Amino acid sequence: MVRGIVLSVREMDYVQAARALGASDGRIIARHVLPATASYVIVSLSLTIPGFILGESGLSFLGLGVTEPYTSWGLLLQAAQQGGFASFTDRPWVLWPGFFIFLSVLSWNFLGDGLRDALDPRRRT
Repeated sequence: MVRGIVLSVREMDYVQAARALGASDGRIIARHVLPATASYVIVSLSLTIPGFILGESGLSFLGLGVTEPYTSWGLLLQAAQQGGFASFTDRPWVLWPGFFIFLSVLSWNFLGDGLRDALDPRRRT
């Protein structure tokens, strides 16, 4: 994906103008190509990290991830689920790991969205 963006930016008029004015390849990359690819990279990372969080939590919940001497949000949710419905009504704090999973995934998405909006060169006026 980044390669396609770089190849399309390379043919843009402002890059051709910079090349015609004698700008070096390093300057063209730093001033024109990298800012054009930054928004895609930021969005990609802000979606990948929550995917890793959800993947690890899901695998640990199923018993395929982190094992018992260590702890993770998935293991804590698995322990809450093994307690049955009575554990939810008698001890509602056992659902806190699910809340923190939700909160961390939402925070990463908001962080990525904010960074993309702040660093997007097309939105600058």
